[in-house]
Amino acid sequence: LTGAQDGSVRMFEWTRPQQLVCFRQAGNARVTRMYFNSQGNKAIHPLQCGVADGEGFLSIWQVNQTTSNPKPYLSWQCHSKTTSDFAFITSSSLVATSGQSNDNRNVCLWDTLVSSGNSLIHAFTCHDHGATVLQYAPKHQLLISGGRKGYICVFDIRQRQILYTFQAHESAVKALALDPSEDYFVTGSAE
Repeated sequence: LTGAQDGSVRMFEWTRPQQLVCFRQAGNARVTRMYFNSQGNKAIHPLQCGVADGEGFLSIWQVNQTTSNPKPYLSWQCHSKTTSDFAFITSSSLVATSGQSNDNRNVCLWDTLVSSGNSLIHAFTCHDHGATVLQYAPKHQLLISGGRKGYICVFDIRQRQILYTFQAHESAVKALALDPSEDYFVTGSAE
């Protein structure tokens, strides 16, 4: 799966030189993050891919499309300025997003099974200048976010509250990684 500054999103297969599908054409907002849904399976939930963009939107497609330019089955504006990252949670029915919004609701939880007007489950007011990255820790039901000013926030999804906030870097947090046992996480910054 590839995404570009020109907004295009294309899917390729290792053994074929041409693209299989073009999910978005050039001329859209720049792609900020893309993921396959790791919980997808052919029997219950078909494999999905999600794309966040610089205008605050998150779009999700089913991967097993037969058309060359499929429409997303879900697309909505999650943040008023940009959606920088997202995570599929619980078989893609719950999605967490990070980004920048005018009202500082920069980390949000969304329910994909309800109408777009009611899909926002909870919005966390955090990261004054926007959240840049997001990591989900499924074993502990935690979200970890990094912000433009170097801060890290740890959220409890079940209780919908911020557990910890601390400054990890002097500049924007650009990367988060979680070890498989969820004992540690690592941050990387623009500096």
